[in-house]
Amino acid sequence: MLTEDGKHLYVSYDEYHNLIEKLAIKIHQSGWEFDTILCLARGGMRPGDILSRVFDKPLAIMSTSSYRADSGTVQGHLDIARFITTPKGEIAGKVLLVDDLADTGHTLRAVVDQLKNNYKPITELRTAVIWTKGVSTFKPDYSIEDLPTNPWIHQPFEPYDSMRPEKLMEKWRV
Repeated sequence: MLTEDGKHLYVSYDEYHNLIEKLAIKIHQSGWEFDTILCLARGGMRPGDILSRVFDKPLAIMSTSSYRADSGTVQGHLDIARFITTPKGEIAGKVLLVDDLADTGHTLRAVVDQLKNNYKPITELRTAVIWTKGVSTFKPDYSIEDLPTNPWIHQPFEPYDSMRPEKLMEKWRV
C-alpha cells in the first residue's frame, strides 16, 4: 500500500510473493532461457530463491552491502564480495541477476560491471527486480513496479532488522 504522500510503500507478505510470481511470469514470457540465477544478498535472496524453484535453475549468491545505518535506512559505502557461492563450481553461461529493487541503481550497475569485467565465462547477463525507483540510473531488464515517487519500501520482513534474540525470547516468553 502506497501512502497518500507517496513517500512510503508498505508491502505485505502476500503482496511480496505475488510480485515475485509476476516477475517470474514476465521473465518466462520474454522467452529468454538462462542457466543460473545469481541473487544479491540480502535483498535478492528471497526473490532469487523463489525464481530458482519456479525455473528449476541453480541459485548462486553474491553478497553486497550498502544499507547499514539506522536499521538499514541510510545508504553507506558499497561493498561487493569478490567471490560467488554457487553449486556448479564457477558461474557461467546465461545468468539472471536478481535483486529486490533498483533504488539509485548504483549497486546493480557496479555488480553488472564487475561481472562483465571479471567473470568471462558469463556469456549473457540480464537483470530482474521487483521494484524500480524513478531516481534509478539503472534500468533492469525485468521489473514489475515502477515507483516514480521513490518511496521507502517497507518490506514484510523489515521488523527483523531491529529485532534481536532477546526480543524474540520476550515475545515467545522463553
